[in-house]
Amino acid sequence: MESRPPVGAPTPAEVCVLDGAVGGRADALDTRVIRRGPDRRHLLLPALHALQDGIGWISPEALAELCARLEVPRAEAFGVATFYALLRTEEGPRTVVHACDDIACRVHPEYRELSGGAGHSGSEPVGVHPSPCLGQCDRAPALFVQRSGTGAARWTATGSVDDALAAEGAAAVAPRVVAAGPAWLTGRIGVADPTSLEEYRAHGGYQALRAALAMGPEAVLREVADSGLRGRGGAAFPTGVKWRAVAGSARRERYVVCNADESEPGTFKDRVLLEGDPFALVESMTIAGVTVGASRGYVYIRGEYPTAEERIIAAVDEARRRGFLGSDVAGSGLGFDIEVRRGAGAYICGEETALFNSLEGYRGEPRSKPPFPTEVGLFGRPTVVNNVETLHNVPVILSVGAGAFRAVGTAESPGTKLFSVAGDVARAGVYEVPFDTRLDELLELAGAPASPGATLLGGAAGVFVPPGATDVPLTFEGVRAAGLTLGSGAVTVFGATSDLGDIVERITAFFRDESCGQCVPCRVGTVRQNETIVRLRSGSRLPGDAGLIEDLATVMSDASICGLGHTAASAVGSALRLGLLDGVAGNGAGGTRS
Repeated sequence: MESRPPVGAPTPAEVCVLDGAVGGRADALDTRVIRRGPDRRHLLLPALHALQDGIGWISPEALAELCARLEVPRAEAFGVATFYALLRTEEGPRTVVHACDDIACRVHPEYRELSGGAGHSGSEPVGVHPSPCLGQCDRAPALFVQRSGTGAARWTATGSVDDALAAEGAAAVAPRVVAAGPAWLTGRIGVADPTSLEEYRAHGGYQALRAALAMGPEAVLREVADSGLRGRGGAAFPTGVKWRAVAGSARRERYVVCNADESEPGTFKDRVLLEGDPFALVESMTIAGVTVGASRGYVYIRGEYPTAEERIIAAVDEARRRGFLGSDVAGSGLGFDIEVRRGAGAYICGEETALFNSLEGYRGEPRSKPPFPTEVGLFGRPTVVNNVETLHNVPVILSVGAGAFRAVGTAESPGTKLFSVAGDVARAGVYEVPFDTRLDELLELAGAPASPGATLLGGAAGVFVPPGATDVPLTFEGVRAAGLTLGSGAVTVFGATSDLGDIVERITAFFRDESCGQCVPCRVGTVRQNETIVRLRSGSRLPGDAGLIEDLATVMSDASICGLGHTAASAVGSALRLGLLDGVAGNGAGGTRS
């Protein structure tokens, strides 16, 4: 039984918000039955968002009423509410500004380090908090504003806090998108109106879905497999293998999930796709659904992407209205629909099983594998989960054919790849290049300095590349041979005058803060790693620190449950091996491993 003390009644405003989010209390059910599946618990995170947006915080009274309606223990719901950075369980200012202090924004002259504080917007107080990467690296320095209550709104901006507060309703600056080769993924961005289904169709949209319906599931599965498409989110798993495993499952209830929780520092390519070509994602997910036999899909989108969320919701609604979603997709007699769910500020939810837990109304903590999502995924059912860029490749493959797709790039890395290039470059933006493009060629396209201090490839979970080693081909096999990683395609450039010690310390603080804390190697290891780097930078190095960093890297890599712990020491280890901290770490601490 619930052991927490009783609380008072929610306010009328809170009741109104909950009525709209989850409706009334469910009929009494047998309390001896323990359920974990697509019941009302999955409404927990959307309802918490509704309270945050409508009221400005989640009070004990509102949380207790929500728990009574969803039949969720209050202690568990409190654990969920306090898991996310964008939800508040204490009353505060109606307007909050999250100011990015992560690696891409720190290199800009306009950057102002914010340790938290308050300001005013007219007569109203404003909360100001430092934030991990906001996925706006091409618009740095970046800010994200949450305004609750009457006139609730969320928006992104650049510059100062005053600039951010004045930017509500202003159109975002169009991203720089460059294609050096086939513009398969970015060709419609900046050309077709992303809010118009008619313009999407005029530029080739929904031809691939028509082809998929005409070919049938088996032919589509074969074409995706023959294309050699591999996941673009970092794991590089063959997409065709994943789809066929779900399609061949004996369980009839299946799901398609798009992982749009793009939170790797320095990465923003998926945001650009969602904002500039949202109908392509809807079409891609629909093709996946009718191919693997799923009737429902979910887009789990990052909470700090308000424009992208608005665009994809509008695209889903319009596609449904025009018959491309619903019980009879494009007149085929097949049913598939999509629901958009918003994340709430947790890097770990980019891990696929943590994402499932978040969707189901639990804390966003990773699950042990096996079983894998293709067997036991969302709500315990077989699930296809791909990121935005991976899915956007599917209509390309069905339109140009697997052979033409494989003709670009290399045998092991076919097609094009999107790279988010930011930092100390003249032309930050998203670059679509064939997979055999070299890193130095990409840096030249983006206007990187002739002699950068270093380049971080793969984001905070990536590896530093010294100036003399940028001739590496950007392919899965090329970076593997060089001891590097493509990750999610983040390329962050640091000039010769950049404080790389500060950047490395920030990376360790990022992983310390973003570890979910579920497993000891990651929970303790990320804290100790940060403490050690702080000592190295402050000149208070202890005799065993170099060995400690090596030991932490080994333990986190070998024993952590998920990829966060596995890669938390990658950038740090590469920085120490390359001597990037020699000027601030006493004699350096080379010889460590990532």
